[in-house]
Amino acid sequence: MTEIFEKFERIVRLSYKHNGAWSEPDGSSHPFDKRNIHSEIQQVSKDLFDDGHFIQATFEAFKCIEKKVQETSNLSRTGWELMMAAFDKDAPKIKLNGLASISDKDEQDGYKFIFGGTMRGIRNPRGHECNIKDTSEQCLDYLSLASLLLRRMQDSTVKTAKQPLLSGSFQKSRIEINECKKKNPQNHPH
Repeated sequence: MTEIFEKFERIVRLSYKHNGAWSEPDGSSHPFDKRNIHSEIQQVSKDLFDDGHFIQATFEAFKCIEKKVQETSNLSRTGWELMMAAFDKDAPKIKLNGLASISDKDEQDGYKFIFGGTMRGIRNPRGHECNIKDTSEQCLDYLSLASLLLRRMQDSTVKTAKQPLLSGSFQKSRIEINECKKKNPQNHPH
């Protein structure tokens, strides 16, 4: 019964896509809008999802994550190894926070393993195995996770070889403040 329903759902989705009016039969919005799927994930996954290619839509989303991490970190590694190096709490190429406290370091380390885990547990099986079957709901769950990770990375403090942690006038202001503290230590007790 589930297989018949999925085939029917695919036909309905294709007919709405074909008519140029992508909304659910009840008039609600596209599932990507309901789930707030990141625009960059939509670019690589939406057409595949709409055509019922849920495994490929998921695979492309996590390839997108991998490519963004490579570009941001300036690392050429892939998969698990890339994530372990890019988000390493001791020498991160991508800092998700200031790493000022144990909690910050735990968060950095936790996300390192979440990013790495998605490569091993979600992307790799879809790139190497033949008998994986994802439903539309499972695919949406994976795409929601990919969106979360991409947003978390984009909201982070980025540190790469090309880009200093502090940039422009903000960096200059920090230097000026530090020089002022050295000249007048009594005005700056910390």
